[in-house]
Amino acid sequence: MKKVLRFLYFFVFSMMLFSTYAFAYLDPSTMTYAIQVVAGVFIAAGAFVGIYWHKIKRTLKGNKKKKKK
Repeated sequence: MKKVLRFLYFFVFSMMLFSTYAFAYLDPSTMTYAIQVVAGVFIAAGAFVGIYWHKIKRTLKGNKKKKKK
């Protein structure tokens, strides 16, 4: 855990020290597309977790019923 925190501190502080200004223009439609991508990833991850969570619960409940008999 300490190694991860050290790397994170190093990464953040190096980005702060070596950052440069970018005079770039992002079109509003670009940001909308980026938000849609992020939302899609979260929704897909939630569906994946939900499906497998129910399968795991069903498997565990099935094992408990067999042990009680």
